Amino acid sequence: MTGKEKKPFAAAALRYDEKNDDAPAVTASGRGETAERIVRLARESNIPVVEDAALVSALLVLELGEEIPLDLYEAVAKILALLYTIDKGERP
Repeated sequence: MTGKEKKPFAAAALRYDEKNDDAPAVTASGRGETAERIVRLARESNIPVVEDAALVSALLVLELGEEIPLDLYEAVAKILALLYTIDKGERP
């Protein structure tokens, strides 16, 4: 890979309903055009998009509908806390 080449774009989407779910679960994931579509649909639906390459890499190995493993709880919890803060109109 030369310095000008980029890694394929990757994205993953999570669902979490604290009343009904034991843990966040993967609802979509992919690379390239699939990743671009995930991000585009999220933005069109006013769903926040958070960039975290390491977390996406870990989420890509999970099956659709699979809950995140314990070792990803802290990273996902930080993002959820940020999103809850933003949703309340507060500054992080």
